[in-house]
Amino acid sequence: MKLYCLSGHPTLPCNVLKFKSTTIMLDCGLDTTAVLHFLPLPLVHSPRLSKLPGWVSKDGTISLEKELKECAGRVFVDSLPEFCPPERELVDLSTIDVILISNYHCMMALPYITEHTGFTGTVYATEPTLQIGRLLMEELVAFMERVPKAQSATCWKNKEIQRLLPGPLKEAVEVWTWRRCYSMQEVNSALSKVQLVGYSQKVELFGAVQVTPLSSGYALGSSNWIIQSHYEKVSYVSGSSLLTTHPQPMDQSSLKNSDVLILTGLTQIPTANPDGMLGEFCSNLAMTIRAGGNVLVPCYSSGVIYDLLECLYQFIDSANLASTPLYFISPVANSSLEFSQIFAEWLCQNKQSKVYLPEPPFPHAELIQTNKLKHYPGIYGDFSNEFRQPCVVFTGHPSLRFGDVVHFMELWGKSSLNTVIFTEPDFSYLDALAPYQPLAMKCVYCPIDTRLNFHQVAKLLKEVQPLHVVCPEQYTQPPPTQSHRSDLMLELQPPPMPYRRCSVLGLPFRRRYERIQLLPELAKSLVPAEIKPGISVATVSAVLQTKDNKHVLQPPPKPAPAPPSKKRKRVIEEPPELMSPKPLLSGALPLEPFLSLLHKHGIMEVKVEDTPDGHILHLQAEDTLIQLEEDSTHIVCDNNEALRATLRDLVLRFLQKL
Repeated sequence: MKLYCLSGHPTLPCNVLKFKSTTIMLDCGLDTTAVLHFLPLPLVHSPRLSKLPGWVSKDGTISLEKELKECAGRVFVDSLPEFCPPERELVDLSTIDVILISNYHCMMALPYITEHTGFTGTVYATEPTLQIGRLLMEELVAFMERVPKAQSATCWKNKEIQRLLPGPLKEAVEVWTWRRCYSMQEVNSALSKVQLVGYSQKVELFGAVQVTPLSSGYALGSSNWIIQSHYEKVSYVSGSSLLTTHPQPMDQSSLKNSDVLILTGLTQIPTANPDGMLGEFCSNLAMTIRAGGNVLVPCYSSGVIYDLLECLYQFIDSANLASTPLYFISPVANSSLEFSQIFAEWLCQNKQSKVYLPEPPFPHAELIQTNKLKHYPGIYGDFSNEFRQPCVVFTGHPSLRFGDVVHFMELWGKSSLNTVIFTEPDFSYLDALAPYQPLAMKCVYCPIDTRLNFHQVAKLLKEVQPLHVVCPEQYTQPPPTQSHRSDLMLELQPPPMPYRRCSVLGLPFRRRYERIQLLPELAKSLVPAEIKPGISVATVSAVLQTKDNKHVLQPPPKPAPAPPSKKRKRVIEEPPELMSPKPLLSGALPLEPFLSLLHKHGIMEVKVEDTPDGHILHLQAEDTLIQLEEDSTHIVCDNNEALRATLRDLVLRFLQKL
């Protein structure tokens, strides 16, 4: 059993597991942090960005003024942003049988995997994962396609040039593998390969293994996966949460008795408490609005935004902010808000029960009815007519490199009354803000990440007790910025097996058993013999048939009757004659009773010699040796077949025949 690691990002994993002749891809996360090296894509012409100076090396030998621009001491690529897809050279991706998706954030690289690699397998995901994943992909494509860029920057990727660039561009890895965004046609083609599954539904793969999704408690439809055969069990835990939020709670008990547990997608902010961050979010928002400023919240169109809106629903009345408009701007804003209300069976019990009242499970439905929350596909059209300030705007993309958020950063960045509040933990807020410097607006970092922290993981692993744990190497050492914090890492016995991008791990357990089915007519012919109290054994002669990884023992074929005609035109190959098998012997040969039996049969002179494996009996008068060992008996007797047969029969009296 081998694990191939195709992604270096611990919360956007992509691994391939080879298990019992099946090749299973676990998630296909897209590392979007590469976009931080690019200039933002403004929706309207930005004089500030267009006037940025091009980059020239200090000695003047390298000039990439058309590709690289300098801003506030940093260098950015002036091109359409690119992403770092999973590694493609480590495994032949056309051999992948299935892809298991754990949540909608971990499927964003799907079109890169399914559309250009010869992939012919099936993708398994829950319905909310598919539908919300589709929305996030549609949004990404829309953000890119509405601001096309003619030029494509590639010269800076030359290794000789890249090492001369200033950081952090100099440290960027795998730059030649970075790819532009896929098209909507590729998204539709990739998602047509998805087969929907429900929690605890068992899916059989080629008769070899069974895969089962379990609720992971992190997002709508998010799953952990069990991959098991009859005698081996692998658990894949990715993006899980034990906090009480809107999704169904995490199913922990089904993870017990795992041979290997692959652990990924822990919180990216282990020191931040999500409840404390929500409180900080609300208080900073209220302070800004009261001072007459606007609040910008860069966010994804699904996920934490539901919790933020629920929090604001309870907060705005008590804070006297009921008249402040909330705007949600995204090409998929309407679909996202509607989907969250219709996936009732995927919600926690509290929200499920509201559906039967009937009430909408999320309070943002009431915010929309009372006109406190308005949603728009973009900043043009209705929004520009109805827009009033001060207000709160939720929009994407959290990287601040594309989407409507770029427009608001340019619009509001010059005033210290306004505030940008970062709630998504995927991007460094300082790197996200770098191309907008110098910036007058206030910046608040309130990352809300409900995924498991190290304390919760330690408790979970203590309960489910897997034999081996596999995890990204980042989890086996403290964060680089807090090297003294040994509590921010996994400390387990035995130590977890770490992996990094492009590593191949041999998982530490061997398959030892296989299940075989006996046909009823063969079972009827067995004659069990008791060898120990409660333990019976029977010999079987059969033909083993293997098909679709299922093994069946069938009765041996009977020889075909001879053809009636005497003259044979050609020689027919005779089936092999089935010999009746020799009986199997079991039991032990006790020394003293055997010696007394020899005496009874007239063999008196017996010299006994002890050996490491048993005894050697030397019958001196007969010039014969009997070697008694734990699992065998040898009679060495020259030219006296009658004596050898007699001694053999005496030995057999103490043994059981099967």
